[in-house]
Amino acid sequence: MASFGKLRPPIWFYVIGVLLLLWGAMGVYAFYADVTMSAADLAKLPAYDQRLLASRPVWFPWLYGASVWSGLIGSALLLARSAHARWLFIVSLITVVVMFGFIFIATDLIAVKGVGVAMGFPVFIFAICVLEVWLSGHAIKRRWIG
Repeated sequence: MASFGKLRPPIWFYVIGVLLLLWGAMGVYAFYADVTMSAADLAKLPAYDQRLLASRPVWFPWLYGASVWSGLIGSALLLARSAHARWLFIVSLITVVVMFGFIFIATDLIAVKGVGVAMGFPVFIFAICVLEVWLSGHAIKRRWIG
């Protein structure tokens, strides 16, 4: 191999990249479903969930969108072997921390739903974000992306 330039990543890198791309697409879909929820759909939710959604600050959907779109685009850039993926994954991680931090600090979600229900999926999302940041950094160090 040449002493400079990109090196060929292993197959597992592409497998994880595709899984992260699918994960990102699911996040964008969930965001779209959230911001386009009709009044009829909202009325089907439990009363607490309706109040929780209605009480979110005006900036919250923007943060949610930034989180999922940066993750999706970061995954596409990772598969395109661009080092710009790392910065987008960092944006996604930061916005996830702020978004869920707000929910856990400013609402009574944990008290109402319980720790397991309230924190289970957000912790999983956080772990995926950490994996994305780590993987992109590892790929840069290995010269798989550049």
